[in-house]
Amino acid sequence: MSTPPAGGAADELPDQLPDVAPRLRELRRGRRLTLEAAAGRAGLSPAHLSRLETGHRQPSLPMLLSLARIYGTTVSELLGEMPPERDPIVRAGRMEPVEADGWTYHQAGGPGRAMQPLRLQVPYGAQGDLVRVHPGEEWLYVLEGRLQVTLGNAVHVLDPGDSAHFDSLTPHRIAAVGPEGTELLFVHTLLQSPAAELCLGAGAHRR
Repeated sequence: MSTPPAGGAADELPDQLPDVAPRLRELRRGRRLTLEAAAGRAGLSPAHLSRLETGHRQPSLPMLLSLARIYGTTVSELLGEMPPERDPIVRAGRMEPVEADGWTYHQAGGPGRAMQPLRLQVPYGAQGDLVRVHPGEEWLYVLEGRLQVTLGNAVHVLDPGDSAHFDSLTPHRIAAVGPEGTELLFVHTLLQSPAAELCLGAGAHRR
């Protein structure tokens, strides 16, 4: 993905924003990147990045977005904003199940995290031909029934207690093997889209 060009006044951050220079330098050094390497990944010159790190130049929003991706953080954290406190406990009755194309999803984690855990019920014959390809990783663990997992050209059959962990850029599909269906725990690492669009599809609905 190409780095957005530094824009004009519309892309500049207000002068009253917190000084991000020390944070930019700390993050780069913490990732063990040289000034030249980080600047190259961000589409900046080393001299420009150096001025950002010393506070002699204010970064634009596109620059902050690019640097946040490179350093594995968020713009909010770069600006020193504190995220709201999140409840670490998810009670069984709090989250309503979501149905999409025959599958039933029970959310098992909080929103806004780097991982989204779900408990998933897969009926026999539902979505068995749907091939998925997207950035991130997936992990699944079979609780009940038997599950067929196809990764590229390889087909695997998992029994209760079996698990799979794979790069989700690998074309993959999953399907229940028997008429009793399958129940599994499922974790993925995508946050680019709302959950209903991300893993449930446009036809998702709550019950």
